Amino acid sequence: MSHSSLQPAAARSLVLLGVCCAAVVLPLSFSAGAIATPAIGRALGGGPVALNWITNAFMLAFGSCLMAAGALADQFGRRRVFLGGIAGFALLSLLLACAPGIVWLDVLRGAQGIAAAAALAGGSAALAQEFEGHEQARAFSLLGTTFGVGLAFGPVLAGGLIEAFGWRAVFASTAVLGTAALLLAAPRMRETRSPSAGRMDWPGVASFTAMLCLFTVAILEAPSIGWSHPAICVLFVAAAFALTTFIAIERRSAHPMLDLSLFRYRRFIGVQMLPIATCYCFVVLLVLLPIRFVGIDGYTPFAAGLMMLALCGPMLFVPMLAVRCTRYASPGVVSAIGLLISAAALVWLGSVSAHAAPFAILLPMVVIGIGAGLPWGLMDGLSVSVVPKERAGMATGIFSTTRVAGEGLALAMVSAALAAIVAFRLRAALPVSLEAANGSGGGLAAAAQRLATGDLAGAAAGLPGIPLMLLREHYVAAFQWLTDGLAMITVLAALATLVYLRSSDRPEPRIAANALSDEY
Repeated sequence: MSHSSLQPAAARSLVLLGVCCAAVVLPLSFSAGAIATPAIGRALGGGPVALNWITNAFMLAFGSCLMAAGALADQFGRRRVFLGGIAGFALLSLLLACAPGIVWLDVLRGAQGIAAAAALAGGSAALAQEFEGHEQARAFSLLGTTFGVGLAFGPVLAGGLIEAFGWRAVFASTAVLGTAALLLAAPRMRETRSPSAGRMDWPGVASFTAMLCLFTVAILEAPSIGWSHPAICVLFVAAAFALTTFIAIERRSAHPMLDLSLFRYRRFIGVQMLPIATCYCFVVLLVLLPIRFVGIDGYTPFAAGLMMLALCGPMLFVPMLAVRCTRYASPGVVSAIGLLISAAALVWLGSVSAHAAPFAILLPMVVIGIGAGLPWGLMDGLSVSVVPKERAGMATGIFSTTRVAGEGLALAMVSAALAAIVAFRLRAALPVSLEAANGSGGGLAAAAQRLATGDLAGAAAGLPGIPLMLLREHYVAAFQWLTDGLAMITVLAALATLVYLRSSDRPEPRIAANALSDEY
């Protein structure tokens, strides 16, 4: 694009401001949902699975539709997709603020995830057309910083709104920000399309989405009805069939949604390890910790939001520090060191007792944020630097989908694991007579799920005669087991990163510091 074809600087600045408003609202929707979950559960009721879907519905819809939204933006216009996505997001936020029940809220959260995917894909592509050269780098750097601000301060804002006005105010605030983004960008954003855009790979989109949904439903439902239940087995088989179908479709498609040949590049596989690792050492804590702080430890939503700054705050500066570190070590080594730091801090976090002072749990949270920030600041740039330049667009799309879809799956798996660990500990600790009184473990499993979702009172109601303090201690012990497991996953990912990102390349000091720009 020639410089003469660009809009005046003032118009481009307002477009950037509009996209950044959208960028704030996306991580806010993710983190605020976790802070609001206990309050929503008290107001609307619903079982543990329904409460888990408040976050999982958003993340799964977001992750499964992100690549499709990017293809639609190329084909039908970046401006059209962005404005449609952010307008739909704002409207759905208003509907969420008025949701009459938990089922309606879950459905609307899924629809909101689809709109968020359109807004992110269209907005990012539009910015790439509005800016070039150093201005483009600065624009995307500001976009990444905006994501970091939303991620870091979203829990604080959500907590304050919940305490002052109730949980519905959280969704009303995202509607206001979405409307602001729409009003800023709509009059000034130009319509652009890709002249080489192919037809949408609808069979690939359908099979990929079906695989994610079937697998996640199976994971979330298994703790309540049993992992060997015929329905769970059918769901896992159907998910495997959908995955096989998706791979077959992509191999034969002239315009595949996911170019599987990119996985022939060893370093490209290594890059995919980074978002998966940060899912388990960082992202899942964005949901688990607020639920624990509010539901188990008894903090107010605002206090819980302030505590989450310890985890999220390092994301405002560590990603930029990571880029500087690549002057002295390869990106793979820097990323692996960060993951190992996070793994050690996860073990530290789990060792904090149920009666410890708040400061004791904040320190390991800070260290986890610092460790996770190192790969976080490098993986966006690595996703395009490890493949040929002409395939950078597809590589970015695959990476973004791996990141967001992986987060949804990780949340489902970790939530199910925590419920299973809690149930195991309760079953081992309860008297035989009490366990028999709860339906041979059926009531115990339901109580364990409620405890895992922060519903301490609901768990106590399902297990009469068990003191709240004892239930809380079992939760904290189960949380330790879980963090130890997350630490093991993170260590394995660090080792895989070293193996797959090992190359003869010298350190890459110019890796783009586009941290967080494709997140949420």
